[in-house]
Amino acid sequence: MKVCIYGAGAIGAHIGVLMKLAGVDVSLVARGANLAAIKENGLKLITKVDGVEVEKVARMSAVQEPSELGPQDFVISTLKSHQAWDAADHMRPLFGPQTALVTAQNGVPWWYFHGLEGPFAELQLESVDPQGRQWAAIGPDRAIGCTVYPAAEIIAPGVIKHTYGDRYNLGEPNRQITPRVTAIASAFEAAGLKCKIYDDIRDDIWLKLWGNLCFNPISALTHATLDVVATDPGTRAVARAMMAEAETLARKLGVHFRVDIERRINGAASVGAHRTSMLQDLDKKRPLELDALLTAVQEMGRLVDVPTPTIDIVLALTQQMGRSNGVYPVFPAEVLSVAAIDLAR
Repeated sequence: MKVCIYGAGAIGAHIGVLMKLAGVDVSLVARGANLAAIKENGLKLITKVDGVEVEKVARMSAVQEPSELGPQDFVISTLKSHQAWDAADHMRPLFGPQTALVTAQNGVPWWYFHGLEGPFAELQLESVDPQGRQWAAIGPDRAIGCTVYPAAEIIAPGVIKHTYGDRYNLGEPNRQITPRVTAIASAFEAAGLKCKIYDDIRDDIWLKLWGNLCFNPISALTHATLDVVATDPGTRAVARAMMAEAETLARKLGVHFRVDIERRINGAASVGAHRTSMLQDLDKKRPLELDALLTAVQEMGRLVDVPTPTIDIVLALTQQMGRSNGVYPVFPAEVLSVAAIDLAR
């Protein structure tokens, strides 16, 4: 099995090192100082085993141009949503007739309505895939959904520190258990990672998104850590209101939630003084991943005629904060203008 990790950042490195050390034929697409360090020293993962911090180093093919690798059995994209949109055409040399793309990303995926029946079957979401770029360049038939639960960060080029979590859940958009999803799940498990195949991965996507859509922007706006956002009465109330709106619209789309809002918030509080990924991105002047976490939820609310007033307010505030700091929008202006016209129709 040939597996390419596209985007050797924190999560990509976590998967890549462990799969490579487990005997999987892994390669990486990376760039800049990170790529140079990986080529020279290999990819280093700092993690804990039985409570003891250890370093694991794996050497593997690492390139900037996918054409140097050729077609793969699986491509695991660990880019953020807007980065994946930008890279859609660049990925093409990795795709053969049977290549599957595992979208290991937060938020609403661009293929969300693929494989579903009903009034929204095969609908393309402008907020996460303006002009249908990924839909056309990659094709939704390749997609396998993946929810990411570990936390890790790059502490130096080619060096990643894994903080917590070892679960990556998978599922086919068409709700079938296929040989390909079983095969890639086995590769995750061989690497010592927990991996459950869901009949409908959308349920798990929404469980993760449920927290991300409120905790990330609230933390970015307030600079508070996760434990504070989830326990302070004021911010907890805002989070609860956003989650209630999201739950209402998601249920109208057929989503099932296996926990309630209070349990989800309490689970976030138990993580402790964690700086959310959006707060980290804001501090480092990196583009904010707002569209996959919030704008897409707003767009889906309009589809099913569910008002999202709290989500709308928090989104507007976070967008303006992002513009003021030069980290939003993340799509080119000419693309956004076309998307805005489409959404207004």
